[in-house]
Amino acid sequence: MGKSPYQEALGAAMRGRLVLVAGVGAIIRDSQGWVLLERRSDNGEWDIPAGAVDPGETPREAITREVREETGLEVRVRGIAGVFGGNRYRHTYEDGQRVEGFTVVFDCEAVGGTLGSRDGEATRFEYHSADTLPPLMAPYPRSLFDPSRNTPIIE
Repeated sequence: MGKSPYQEALGAAMRGRLVLVAGVGAIIRDSQGWVLLERRSDNGEWDIPAGAVDPGETPREAITREVREETGLEVRVRGIAGVFGGNRYRHTYEDGQRVEGFTVVFDCEAVGGTLGSRDGEATRFEYHSADTLPPLMAPYPRSLFDPSRNTPIIE
């Protein structure tokens, strides 16, 4: 689906300026504890399913919507894996829009659906162990993906 109408309008109004974006991300594991990654269609980088929160939407609603749109999976939120922000989480999109994400990453459990791109934002999906993750678009600490982690990581 790409950017929502709200995100498009915000980007147009702030053209050339840094925009702080409230975001959500999902760590979804398979039965072996491996993490689902998607290869993004816009830049070819690997990432976890993620996206922006729209006005009036709760973070829980945003992550279940984003996961469904990007992966076809229905998820149940199990808890907060981490909260991230600051200059390390800045990104410039191909259209020149500069954003800094303030992102809540959730531990999620797949409870239905069929894995496959629904909105064209992902070209491929793979599960990786915490030890074999490729470089990701966002600089999340590797400890975020450790299946034995039992407390949220706050940066």
